[in-house]
Amino acid sequence: MSALLLFFSLLLAWTKGTRATDHTLPFMEYLDPDRLVCLKWGFDNLQGNITFQLAVKSTGWVSFGLSPNGGMKGSDIVMGGLGPSGSYFTDRHARGNSMPVVDEEQSYTLLSMTESDGQTVMTFQRSIQACDDKDFHITARPVKIIYAYGTTDEIKYHGARRGTKDVNLLNYMPRSTPSNANYLSVKVDKVTVPAIMTYYHCKIMKFPKLNTKHHIYQIEPEIEHPDVVHHMVMYRCPSYVTEPSDEPCFRGERGAACFGVVASWGVGGGIFELPENAGIPVGGVHSDTFYRLEIHYNNPQKKKDILDNSGLRLYYTDQLRQHDVGILNTGVLPMSPLQYNIPPKATQFHTYSICNTSHFDQLLNPMPDLQVFAVFLHTHLAGRKVRVGHFRNGKQIDFLGLDENYKFDMQQIVNLGSIKTIKKGDEISVECTYNTADRTEATKIGLSTTDEMCLAFLFYYPAISINTCISHPITTLLLNTSGQLSVETSDHAEYETLLKNLPQIEHISDDHSNFVVYKNASVREMMKTPTVVCQKKNAASRLCISWIMSTGGIVLLLLLNDMV
Repeated sequence: MSALLLFFSLLLAWTKGTRATDHTLPFMEYLDPDRLVCLKWGFDNLQGNITFQLAVKSTGWVSFGLSPNGGMKGSDIVMGGLGPSGSYFTDRHARGNSMPVVDEEQSYTLLSMTESDGQTVMTFQRSIQACDDKDFHITARPVKIIYAYGTTDEIKYHGARRGTKDVNLLNYMPRSTPSNANYLSVKVDKVTVPAIMTYYHCKIMKFPKLNTKHHIYQIEPEIEHPDVVHHMVMYRCPSYVTEPSDEPCFRGERGAACFGVVASWGVGGGIFELPENAGIPVGGVHSDTFYRLEIHYNNPQKKKDILDNSGLRLYYTDQLRQHDVGILNTGVLPMSPLQYNIPPKATQFHTYSICNTSHFDQLLNPMPDLQVFAVFLHTHLAGRKVRVGHFRNGKQIDFLGLDENYKFDMQQIVNLGSIKTIKKGDEISVECTYNTADRTEATKIGLSTTDEMCLAFLFYYPAISINTCISHPITTLLLNTSGQLSVETSDHAEYETLLKNLPQIEHISDDHSNFVVYKNASVREMMKTPTVVCQKKNAASRLCISWIMSTGGIVLLLLLNDMV
């Protein structure tokens, strides 16, 4: 009960600071980069209704949906507009990439539909804990919101007038934007993208001089060639990196030591705003620091003659926030000479990593509590799910990140909404699920698009000097005399368990390239993902069971709602 009261207290506090001015709809997000589609919403309590207002710069039909994976299939959708005969509005569900089907039970209620100055505004409402099996269950985790609209009231294919965005509806954390919009433009300059599938380019540079400390509060991608730019990461370099460079990555360049993540972006992501009480520090003591911009180009069609000038726009302010933000890189990365192969023809194969913060005191003492507010999850083409478990005293207490419907072409920083606290001695485990059913060769952990990764970038405050905490099973224990993995088995589950039970080598490093290595780390068992179970109780009422993630663990709410 105390955790639930804390949730409502935080919710009331956040409502006061939101950018939206309507007190009944206190939360607001633009769903598209051009700010043509705006969503406002609000709710009184978790047992009641949630009200949405969708404003679209169009006088045709508009639609809003809640999707399990960012696509249409399985989505809960409402469509409406204001036509010659008045307003129209229906609750639907999508069976695929086709016209959504009208639900037998209309669980959404239209409150108003207006058109003015070329804009359609649709206000509607539903129960948070809807039990119609065609309706999406809203929980206190981020949900993929989809939208589409037309230019007329004839509902037909939307073309490019569509999009998706991850939003935490029940645990939203609003931000405020300072009036002075200064920014740093961190871009490559006329990079020739080779006609190969995978290419990484690294540019080491120094920012314009900022004599005093400033805070970055917003990260905006500037993508010139969205068909080939897959992801970008900007790293802070250690003090001994003192020369600029502009060249292919991973060829022994001095900038390879730059591993302190400052900003990141992945394909499908958009603008990311930091919480109003935290910012990424630049300038001041960091005014002479060099930074490395790493861009991964994915060119499966092997296109030629591409000159790219992509990068990041980092908005900053001299109005310092309360906290410095840090980013902790966790998960699995290649560690030479260790091998980590994902077998072919596997519909579901898991990899695991461990980060034990009790080892941080070798590089940092004392360690403060780390307040995690956002996460960026990353795999390649075979990735299907990513889960980040949070353990304390040997038991899992929470998830720091969770995506049960991971999509390679839809990666973005997700605001968790509620703060997750990592204490000294806590463990972080990253689990990735892969599907290699269409592959005939083993997939290795590596850098290529056809290789795999399993990473979780944790955004937190206050910043500490440790930037990386990754691990890798010690697969050399399985090598035969020829230096190859000696395990030959068609039983994917057996092979997965064998790798999971191997001791892990854990690598922890800081901004100054200091590092520690531990060779006997072990992976703990992760709990099942909490789900929402909805069942009809009788003709007059319905029982909904909803999991709500909290900083102290998981709160189970039994909600008994009267049927309308």
